[in-house]
Amino acid sequence: MKKMISLALCLLLGCFVLAGCSNSSEPFEEKSYTPDTPIHEIHLDVQDREIEVSLSEDEQVHIQYYENSKEYYDISVSDDNVLTMASASDKEWTDYIGGKPSAENRKISLQIPDALLDTLTLSTTNEDIFLPALAVTGSINISSNGGNISFGNLDVGSALTLNVKNGDISGAIVGSYDDFSIQSEIKKGESNLPDKKDGGEKALTVSSNNGDVNIEFVDDK
Repeated sequence: MKKMISLALCLLLGCFVLAGCSNSSEPFEEKSYTPDTPIHEIHLDVQDREIEVSLSEDEQVHIQYYENSKEYYDISVSDDNVLTMASASDKEWTDYIGGKPSAENRKISLQIPDALLDTLTLSTTNEDIFLPALAVTGSINISSNGGNISFGNLDVGSALTLNVKNGDISGAIVGSYDDFSIQSEIKKGESNLPDKKDGGEKALTVSSNNGDVNIEFVDDK
């Protein structure tokens, strides 16, 4: 009996300790970033963050995000005018106890100029990626492990690559069906695309594991 009481007290004490750790999390601060040089390529590689893309009104790139000293981002611009944003962390084991940040703090808002970028690459985990109708002169590469990919009419100069796991892909591509060679690999889901189609000056590559794919071809944006 005494052993059971001691065990119960230990469990209760442990719950209080864990609750204290989770409630002492550092608040997030809203931040923004605008590069002071023209950007040709954008690469976002983050974890557990929703990415929402919109069109910039001033033909510049803008990023709004939330971070603290435990969860933050490394942002840089190379000499080749490539903007890179990647998740970084300085967490201890106690920081993983408790709930995850609020939906607002887990969102990245990316504003980009229409038809001025050459390459756009976005990758996240456990969250969705949203894109409006937009154009790039080169390629778009989108990946989400644990979330959906949704987009408006995308106009690419050379290639569109979409990868999803445990999520769906839905949207439209500017151009005719014959404009694209298609390579798709679908596991545990439905798709309106063929597994393989040759021909076409542009490339569409789609991979989906445990999710559905619905992509349409449209005449214009």
